[in-house]
Amino acid sequence: ARNFLIPRKLALPGDASSINAANIKKQADAHRLEMQRKRAKELAAGMNGLNVKVYAKCGENGRLFGSIGAAEISAGLKEQHGLDVDKKKIRLDEPIKALGKLNVTAHLYENADAKFEVEVLPLPQNN
Repeated sequence: ARNFLIPRKLALPGDASSINAANIKKQADAHRLEMQRKRAKELAAGMNGLNVKVYAKCGENGRLFGSIGAAEISAGLKEQHGLDVDKKKIRLDEPIKALGKLNVTAHLYENADAKFEVEVLPLPQNN
């Protein structure tokens, strides 16, 4: 350890100060994770049952030109409800390619999922 690990900063000597510093860091990490979990559960409780409207160009039969993905849903949540949810947290089996309503789940943290509704509407046309 003295010749390889400690010089490369992969380990610390086992004295009282480094053990105390490691314990303090461990407690701080546990507190930070608990706060993240608490915020995620509060966000999930606030998101449950929300309705997010997303507008897209579509053809005559209701099929979209392109698709609606997690990024558009995340932008809609931020714009309409002021909620900042990362697009990676929104679970879609496949991109939305038609008008209508769809139930979507956001996995925010362990045991903190939010179910909300996404409504895809045609983009208003300016004539």
